[in-house]
Amino acid sequence: MTPDQSPVLQSGIQPRASVWRRLDAMSRRGLPAVFTALSILLLSAPFDLPGQAELLPGVVLSSVFFWSVFRPASMSSPVVFLLGLLVDLLGFGPPGVMLLILLIVHGVGLSGRYGFARMHILLLWAVFGAVALAATVLQWGLVSALALRAMPGVPFVFQWTLALGVFPMLCALFTIMARTMANPDRA
Repeated sequence: MTPDQSPVLQSGIQPRASVWRRLDAMSRRGLPAVFTALSILLLSAPFDLPGQAELLPGVVLSSVFFWSVFRPASMSSPVVFLLGLLVDLLGFGPPGVMLLILLIVHGVGLSGRYGFARMHILLLWAVFGAVALAATVLQWGLVSALALRAMPGVPFVFQWTLALGVFPMLCALFTIMARTMANPDRA
């Protein structure tokens, strides 16, 4: 009997995971949510950067969409709900609007993830652009309905443009993060 044919390996018995191994697995699984939450906190801070408030939805939408497609266990619905709640609490928009939009984007990413994950990056970028456009139009409609008047559309168009521009950069960063999450030796 060769060493790779031992009865322990054939029966599927695995050694019990140590505390450190479980903490490592939990931290790898929680990395996308922590990154997104830190991005929300940094972009909500009063740095007085031009376009900072409009960049926040683009970064959050990109993060939720990417991780919902490629690592749905790391971006679960309760995590998206908490991230949306954080955006609504720190933002100046009506409460519940970004929470609803993030949950819808999460649902779109989850429902199409098998097709989206196999797409070329340019086609995925176009799909994200359409999803972000629909989310921005929905956000404009909800904010206008809650304000009982039509809000100006220019800030929302600028917000969508920033979301479209930031997605490829974040996609590259998230791809590197996903590779190191899957294989700690590549970190």
